[in-house]
Amino acid sequence: MANIRDVAKKAGVSVATISRYLNKKGYVSKEAKEVIEQAIKDLDYKPNQVARSLSTKQTKFIGLIVPDIMNPFFPELARAVEDVALMYGYTVILCNSDRKAEKEIHYIETLKQKYVAGFIVTTNQLHASHYQNLELPIVALDRTIHAAIPTVSSNNKEGAQMGTTYLLEQGCRNIVCLRGPEGLGPADDRLAGFLEAVKEKNITTHIIECPFHFEQSEKIAQKFLSDIQGIDGIFASSDVSAAGVLKAAHTLGMKVPDDLQIVGFDGITLGGMLTPGLTTVAQDIYKMGTLATRMLIKSIEGLELEHKEIQVPVRLVIRGTTRSEEG
Repeated sequence: MANIRDVAKKAGVSVATISRYLNKKGYVSKEAKEVIEQAIKDLDYKPNQVARSLSTKQTKFIGLIVPDIMNPFFPELARAVEDVALMYGYTVILCNSDRKAEKEIHYIETLKQKYVAGFIVTTNQLHASHYQNLELPIVALDRTIHAAIPTVSSNNKEGAQMGTTYLLEQGCRNIVCLRGPEGLGPADDRLAGFLEAVKEKNITTHIIECPFHFEQSEKIAQKFLSDIQGIDGIFASSDVSAAGVLKAAHTLGMKVPDDLQIVGFDGITLGGMLTPGLTTVAQDIYKMGTLATRMLIKSIEGLELEHKEIQVPVRLVIRGTTRSEEG
């Protein structure tokens, strides 16, 4: 197996020149690049990534931190991140924090010691200063951490307003907003959108906090559907929660959408697999992951970002959990 000295000898240049070429640090003339590339090809040379990381203090690894890998939204995001990273020669290391600050700190510190090139973070369990002090490129995905950190997210407020307005248009007059965890940016924005949609409307509303978790959402939904009479519409701040509501309604003998109409938020693939199919405010999950990864790689490679904050539009996907279904 050829080593760096073999490449230098064949190319007729110094080992230091080969090192500058491989690490993309320092000047290498156009003529030298051409002979080096040909020597690498002729010798089928594969750089030693461990040695390179020790030399450059950086690898081609990207850390992706998610709060809950059981929520289908995050694996769909991870797929997009992985696809784009691979195109640029990077490998993604997936870390599930379980929404625990100590786990997130452990992953961050461990990957820093392994010379990870940068992070994509879809959780914000830590103080913004902790992320800012990483001294590594970082992109926030799905939620804002700090104005100084590049961010890719959806228009959560507008989407919630859109979904709630649709329930009103379908005749719902006693609506539950199954909001996400208080203090979580996207959940707070979706609540704001719901409140904007129902403002000054002559209807009854209920706001109930609920985690983005199927079994807990089902349990919470069973309770309020049993305790509160006349509920005819539910805006759930995540598709996972909406799926829990659908299961609870079935258990209680309620017909969806005749007795109860449901709108979710996320646009995960699972929504189309349910019976009836879930009407949802769909985020472009793949596009969000793609944009965040490209932003991070640009930062890693020292390129200037055109935009530090990107907000991806959402759209309403109408299925069988509301009365007007589009083909």
